[in-house]
Amino acid sequence: MIDLAKLTTEQRNPNSMNLDQMTPLEIAETMNSEDMKVIEAIKEVLPQISKAIELATNSLKNGGRIIYLGAGTSGRLGVLDAAECPPTFGVSPDLVVGLIAGGEGAFIKAVEGAEDSTTLCAEELKGINLDKKDIVIGLAASGRTPYVVHGLKYANSIGCETVAIACTRNSEIGKEAKLQIEPVTGPEVLTGSTRLKAGTAQKLILNMISTGSMVGIGKVYQNLMVDVQQTNEKLKVRAQNITMASTGCSREEAEKKLAEAKGEVKTAIIMILLNLDYQAAKERLQESEGKIRTAIEK
Repeated sequence: MIDLAKLTTEQRNPNSMNLDQMTPLEIAETMNSEDMKVIEAIKEVLPQISKAIELATNSLKNGGRIIYLGAGTSGRLGVLDAAECPPTFGVSPDLVVGLIAGGEGAFIKAVEGAEDSTTLCAEELKGINLDKKDIVIGLAASGRTPYVVHGLKYANSIGCETVAIACTRNSEIGKEAKLQIEPVTGPEVLTGSTRLKAGTAQKLILNMISTGSMVGIGKVYQNLMVDVQQTNEKLKVRAQNITMASTGCSREEAEKKLAEAKGEVKTAIIMILLNLDYQAAKERLQESEGKIRTAIEK
């Protein structure tokens, strides 16, 4: 039998022992108070998060990918973060990949027993041609999910950088990974429901890793998402706004240059700031490894 008693995420929270007797306002106040502890827990592991950003950036620069592994809520959070990267940063859907125990269908409906498999994750990693240039990040609030443990083992066996994100100290996935990120968020308001504080902590950490690594490979100028993809009307306006904010140009000029730049925000910005045509701007960006600031300083 699995001994869950020692796991912080499975213990009972003394502040919510009478949860079933609370008013709606008391429930909201209690949960809000507990959620504040998430920020403090993450503050304790910022050096490890910084290292993960560095490792992920290096993987991307060297032609590798970021691969998230998880089951249940943890798996869904990895898939969610991966899915947000293409529209936000203009990267290929294959650059940041989320694997969830039970496959894509498990994002909507849990697949019983998938997280307990000791072979499934390795098979899926082989299926996406895992390479030693990739970084593999395993997520498990409890830190013990077999699917993740054995996925990290396989990643280590072929020489990948590996990171574990758990919400309990000295976790099993942490022992398997080369880098451990273990914010202790404490017992949940609803005992064992790690979609709450533990899930929030994992989401915040993934935000930092994906955003930080995309900054590292030139997908951001100042604090603007300069590789945003114009896939709808809102994003077309955002692309214009980003171009205007970066250059001080009018909306009309932004719209004109974006058209000349084939919708590429970063290229349009360089065209305006350095008074270059499309091809020259593309070459300047290539010489600068896609970084606008470097291109300008040159």
